[in-house]
Amino acid sequence: MKSRHRLLAAIRGESVDRTPWSPFLAYYWEHLPLETQKMGQFEYFRQMGADPLLRGFHTLYKCIYKNCEIEDKVVGKESFRTFRTPVGTLTERSVCSDVGNTWFLVDHPVKTAEDFKILQYMHEHMVIEPDMERFNADLKLYGDDALMLPLLGAHCKTAFQTLVEHWVGTVDLTYALYDEPEVVEECLAVMQARDEETVRISVDSEADGFIFWEDSSTTNISPAFFEKYTKPEIDRWGDLVHQNGKLLIHHACGHLKDLLPLMGQSNIDAIESISPPPTGNVTLQEAAAILPEHIALIGGLEPVRLLSGTLDDVRRDAEELLRDLAGHRFVLANSDSCPPGVAYEKFLAVTELVRQSGPTK
Repeated sequence: MKSRHRLLAAIRGESVDRTPWSPFLAYYWEHLPLETQKMGQFEYFRQMGADPLLRGFHTLYKCIYKNCEIEDKVVGKESFRTFRTPVGTLTERSVCSDVGNTWFLVDHPVKTAEDFKILQYMHEHMVIEPDMERFNADLKLYGDDALMLPLLGAHCKTAFQTLVEHWVGTVDLTYALYDEPEVVEECLAVMQARDEETVRISVDSEADGFIFWEDSSTTNISPAFFEKYTKPEIDRWGDLVHQNGKLLIHHACGHLKDLLPLMGQSNIDAIESISPPPTGNVTLQEAAAILPEHIALIGGLEPVRLLSGTLDDVRRDAEELLRDLAGHRFVLANSDSCPPGVAYEKFLAVTELVRQSGPTK
């Protein structure tokens, strides 16, 4: 089987010649030598002997803020992004971590009821246009040797999770929903409408399926909020995606144990990046016991252990997953992301194991 067919079959619960294996290289990739990066992840997967599952490499639309001036400024180790509109201004602040070599949002831009109205204005005046040229070129280039999963959502996740992560933050959003629920929900409805536009554009493409960076976790959202605000939007996306014969993949990389019963009722086809402790709080074996059979599992190799464990540790973890998940809809991967510094030999060891795994149903 070619990689695209193998991955699709595993997610759909069809017979495969062996378990698919597709590491998620976020964070790891950016720290590889430039000459390696120039070859591209597709070729890197191929040389590794893994199945290229290209998660979120594309969006099939572009989102344009109208009547909104965006200014970026860096001052030392701080960066500021300012959104200026006719109804007001929002500013977010991030700081650079020398240890993590990345930027962290530390000051969310939406703090008051008036700020929510500015955010609502920005999304009321957002224009979303099809933009499929790069995806179509890569589809022609890779053919059946890769499965590409473009992103959905104006911010590549549901509107509520966007408020949690980007615009408001967990604590202030919780207070706002108690103090000004009508203001928050009116803004949320406008954001959800823009999200739905991205889905309607995307399903009118040659993509086999889609992914969204939901980052679901009870470290930042309660099951009650997930059920009330997040799940209904996911279900609407699933209806549109499934009406067009495509797959919907939910990226969820955090503490999922208390969300899994609700996620199991949602209109998705797979959960990607399920991670055991310490990164997450549930093993794939536990997730398989909670979720309905039709929801595929992608992940399983814990990032910290992948980095700090021995080669034999990684082999044992992979062997256990291949044994325990045999017969399930399953794609073996590292969960969440891949820390810089993971030895390449560990990837090769997993490749050797999956090639010995044989056919599954």
